Amino acid sequence: MENERKLTIARAMAESIAQEMRIDPTVFVMGEDIADLGGVFGNTRGLADEFGKERIRDTPISETGFIGAAVGAAQDGMRPVVELMFVDFFGVCFDAIYNLMAKNTYFSGGNFKVPMVLMTSTGGGYSDAGQHSQCLYGSFAHLPGMKVVSPSNAYDAKGLMTAAIRDNNPVIYMYHKGLQGMGWLGTEAGANVHVPEEAYEVEIGKAAIAREGRDVTIVSIAMGVHHALKAAKALEADGISAEVVDLRSLVPLDRETVRASVRKTGRLIVVDEDYQSYGVSGEIIATVCEASDISLKAPPRRIAYPDVPIPFARVMEQYCLPNADKVAAAARDICRSAVPA
Repeated sequence: MENERKLTIARAMAESIAQEMRIDPTVFVMGEDIADLGGVFGNTRGLADEFGKERIRDTPISETGFIGAAVGAAQDGMRPVVELMFVDFFGVCFDAIYNLMAKNTYFSGGNFKVPMVLMTSTGGGYSDAGQHSQCLYGSFAHLPGMKVVSPSNAYDAKGLMTAAIRDNNPVIYMYHKGLQGMGWLGTEAGANVHVPEEAYEVEIGKAAIAREGRDVTIVSIAMGVHHALKAAKALEADGISAEVVDLRSLVPLDRETVRASVRKTGRLIVVDEDYQSYGVSGEIIATVCEASDISLKAPPRRIAYPDVPIPFARVMEQYCLPNADKVAAAARDICRSAVPA
């Protein structure tokens, strides 16, 4: 590609926020360590130098306080972007998130909009244990009133952030730590892709076909998309053609793109770093099984996190996490099996 400009997800997020702040004085950012440090995961780096600490505001360690303040600011005409540093911290501020941010438009009969973005880090794989390593996609997607997005690459990261800031609804923007491009967390090279300099939006609620295939559909989001793509590459040696669907958005959920893919392949695997039970993997499988015009060649499979707290010990955590080998093994098995008559 001519004039290719590859960015990390962290840089793409920061670029989107900066571009929106330049054209809209109502946009500002709040959170812990987002100004001088530039965010623990790099997604606000450089913003304080350009916009100052009135618009890039470091907060005390009081998530309930500053998320509640953001709800009020949004209802008063501002467009706050607020960081909850780890999604695992949701427990201390869930009243502000769900009983205020998500519901106040409904409670007011539409008289108040809550145009705010709550960005938060997800994911494990680096031995940070049970209070800093969860994804919790299903926890947020289950509750009405909020849009929920999670990018797998830098192009989508910028476009989804721009769309989220401009949206008049509250948006939960979940970024996976392992995809941010921070060296100490490891780097997923596939997440660093070409990103245009100009502002653009990626539609919230529209999935992408990350790879076309004919034999099995693998559906995932964020880090799981990269596991799926690596598995699809490995499956080529077995003559198995895997199609990879990147959901990009959980709310709204692009059910039709998933169904269209499975209509073609007849087989479904869902990859989810969130807990297996009551989550995204089950919702995707239900989405397919509830469609009367889809004929499955084999029972659907899910590769998800077991229903246990995330362990600190590296060998135990890696045993629990989804990976490309698990996905490929499931695909080989599903392509040999058939739905019982």
